[in-house]
Amino acid sequence: MARNALSSITTFHVLTILLLLLRTIAAVHDYHDALRKSILFFEGQRSGKLPSDQRLHWRRDSGIHDGATAGVDLTGGYYDAGDNIKFGFPMAFTTTMLAWSVIDFGRVMGPELGNALKSVRWGTDYLLKATSKIGSGVVFVQVGDPLSDHNCWERPEDMDTLRTVYKIDGSHPGSDVAGETAAALAAASIVFRSRDPAYSKLLLNRAVTVFEFADRHRGAYSNSLRRAVCPFYCDVNGYQDELLWAAAWLHKASRRRLYREYIIRNEVVLRAGDTINEFGWDNKHAGINVLISKEVLMGRANYFSSFKRNADEFICSTLPGFSHAQVQYSPGGLIFKAGGSNMQHVTSLSFLLLAYSNYLSHANKVVPCGDTTATPALLKSLAKRQVNYILGDNPLGMSYMVGYGARYPRRIHHRGSSIPSVSAHPAHIGCKAGSQYFFSPNPNPNVLVGAVVGGPTNTTDSFPDSRPFYQQSEPTTYINAPLVGLLAFFSAHP
Repeated sequence: MARNALSSITTFHVLTILLLLLRTIAAVHDYHDALRKSILFFEGQRSGKLPSDQRLHWRRDSGIHDGATAGVDLTGGYYDAGDNIKFGFPMAFTTTMLAWSVIDFGRVMGPELGNALKSVRWGTDYLLKATSKIGSGVVFVQVGDPLSDHNCWERPEDMDTLRTVYKIDGSHPGSDVAGETAAALAAASIVFRSRDPAYSKLLLNRAVTVFEFADRHRGAYSNSLRRAVCPFYCDVNGYQDELLWAAAWLHKASRRRLYREYIIRNEVVLRAGDTINEFGWDNKHAGINVLISKEVLMGRANYFSSFKRNADEFICSTLPGFSHAQVQYSPGGLIFKAGGSNMQHVTSLSFLLLAYSNYLSHANKVVPCGDTTATPALLKSLAKRQVNYILGDNPLGMSYMVGYGARYPRRIHHRGSSIPSVSAHPAHIGCKAGSQYFFSPNPNPNVLVGAVVGGPTNTTDSFPDSRPFYQQSEPTTYINAPLVGLLAFFSAHP
C-alpha cells in the first residue's frame, strides 16, 4: 500500500520534506542525562517493598499485601501510569521492551546498564510471581479494582481501595496477556543469559510453560475480564499477534525448531494494510516483523523472508510527508497516530526504526520505497528527530520528559507525584481528600524524574500542562521503555 502511494511522488519532494523534518531546531542534547532519567522513572513506578538503593526518595513502600486475598504473593511490579493498578498486559510489554533495549543497546549504556538491568528484573520478578501457579493452569494478570481506584485520587502509599486479584485460566483464557508475559520472560532470559545463568534458565523455562498455556487455551482476556480491563487495557487487536510475538522471542532465546515452525505456520496472522505500522502493548505487528527480519538480514533464515517484506513495507509506511494514512506528522515533525497518549506511538515506532536501521547497516542493505531509498542513516535520523522533539526541539520549546531541560510538564496526571509525599505529609490522605491536589493549579510537589507524558494528541503541537487532560499529561511505563534503547544509542552516537 505504501509503495503504491509513493510511486506518484518524486524524489525531489521526498527529500524536501525529509530535510524540513530533520533540520536541527535546538542545540545539542545531553542524551546520557536523558537516559539516566528515563530509567530512573521506573523507580518512581515501583510497587511493593522498595530496596535500599531506591533513588526516588519521595516514594515509599506500597501494595505490600497484594495477592493476599488470593493466597499468593503478588507484591512488586510496576504501576503502569498515574494510577495505582497493576495491569499485567502493559507491564509485560514494558518488560519486553526494556529487555529488547538492553539486548540491542546495552553495550552502549555505560554506567546506566546496571540500572537498566534492575528495571528489567523488577518486572520479571513480578511476572514470575504472577505465573507461579502456571502448573495449576492459572496466571494472575491484574491487581486492583480499576473502578474504585479511578474513583479516588490518593498516593499508592495510602491505598485503601480494593486490591482485587484477577486471573486467567483454562475456562477464562487470556492468550494476549499470557503471550506477552511469555515474550517478556523469554526476552529477559537473553538479557541475563551470561549475567545470571540460573535466573535466565528460570525465566526461559517459565516462558515456555506460559506460552504453552496461552496457545492451548486461546481467547482474549478482555472477554474473560471485561469489567476489570475495559476500557483501560481492553484487547482491541486480538490475541493472535501476542502468540506469534511470544514464539518469536522464544525462538530467539532458545533456537528451538518448534518455534520456527510455529512462526511459519502462523505468519498469516500478520496481514498487511492497516496493521503494518502498529506497535504497542495491544498490537505487535510491526515489532514481530522487525524482530524476525534480523534473522533474514543476517542471512540465516530465508524461510522468514515474508517478515522482511513486511518490515520493509512498515519502513516505507512511516516515511514522512507521503506515508500511510495512519501515520501522520505534526507541523513540528512529531509522529502522530489517532488515539490517546500519542508518545507511546512515537517511542515504540522510533525504536523499531532505529533497530531496523542497525540490522540493515550490519547487512549492508537499504529499503527501496518507490522513487526514494530508506537508508540506515535516514532511519536513524528519523528516530533521532523524534527523540529530539521529546527533549525540547519542538514549536513550544518544551521537553516532554519531566526533569529534563528548563521547561517541562509540571502538572502531570500522576497521583503520587501530585500529592505531598509521606515525608512531607505523614498523615493518611484518603480517597477523596486527594481531589484538592488533582484540581490544584500548582505544580506537582514531587518531581517524577524521567517520566515522559502522553504529549500532543493533535496535529497542532499544542500541549495543556494540566492534570485533567490525562491523554496528554499522563506518563506510562510503555512510553519510557522503548525510549531507554533510543537514548542509549544516541548517547553513544550523538
